Amino acid sequence: MFRKNQGNTQAKQWNHRGCFMAVYTEVNDEDLIAFAAEYDIGEVVACKGIAEGIENSNFLLTTETGPYILTLYEKRVKRKDLPFFLGLMEHLSSSSVPCPTPLRGRDGKNLRSLSGRPAAIVSFLEGMWARRVTPRHCDLLGEAMARLHLAGADFRRIRANDFSVGAWRALLKASAGRADEIQPGLARELAAELQELESGWPREHGQNSPPRGIIHADLFPDNVFFRSNRLSGFIDFYFACTDFFAYDLAICLNAWCFEDERSFNITKARHMLSAYRKVRDLSAAELAALPIFARGAALRFLLTRLYDWLNKPAAALVTPKNPLEYLEKLRFHRGVRDPGAYGLD
Repeated sequence: MFRKNQGNTQAKQWNHRGCFMAVYTEVNDEDLIAFAAEYDIGEVVACKGIAEGIENSNFLLTTETGPYILTLYEKRVKRKDLPFFLGLMEHLSSSSVPCPTPLRGRDGKNLRSLSGRPAAIVSFLEGMWARRVTPRHCDLLGEAMARLHLAGADFRRIRANDFSVGAWRALLKASAGRADEIQPGLARELAAELQELESGWPREHGQNSPPRGIIHADLFPDNVFFRSNRLSGFIDFYFACTDFFAYDLAICLNAWCFEDERSFNITKARHMLSAYRKVRDLSAAELAALPIFARGAALRFLLTRLYDWLNKPAAALVTPKNPLEYLEKLRFHRGVRDPGAYGLD
């Protein structure tokens, strides 16, 4: 019988493949064998837990036909959203956007249940994420992100962004009482920032509203794989939604264009944005909104990291990420007056 390994050694080995995920729900051998038998993927050979991250329970599932990723969706992911996520991955994959493809069982379904959780199997994506981001990585990211945005134009489903500006006040309220444990005065600074963002955030509809469509909304370096000097694919679409395209770019400015000492690298930003514009140009409204989108993206990830830092599940094999990293980024964007600070003419 195969063994399920959740030890630190396996987690470190798997990190070199670029996955930051987690294991919250155990799966016994008998249930897994019965689950896998619903697919045409052969006999299960091994199933190893991937022991990092904060969202779902993930396993490297190896069968006679090769490796796959098995995901059990935990409580933070709403079951009603899963057809959107899985359908989007199928749509993008069929549109030549590199990403994992959900497997359909013999009954034609790509979503079923395992160990009391909604579960799915997706294809294994070859490649590694960029441990040290270079301008070349940013070039490839910008071009591929623009193609993703264009490919989503004819995807029929719509999903609101659960973590856009309308959700940030509740997130702040959930942590404000203990925020000063992280840094004195943090709660007051975040409250003032949120008030400014709420009053200045672009409207979804209107003559001068920035364009909207399908965005990934979580394109951190560990969600983008590279192989042989090319971008081999995007993973982890479980925040994907319908929102401003430029907000996706703003998330990437925060995630890809700051150095370890938290200084902004304008060269990386210029490469990413210029490569994006060669595929899909940015409107005047998008350029004007980019600084406030960057502030909002920094606050969004600061607030979710702050909550996770203060509310780590006792049994989870997870190390929460430091929210103060995004406080420094937020302060940088607060001082930006025009998109020239991001390397744009």
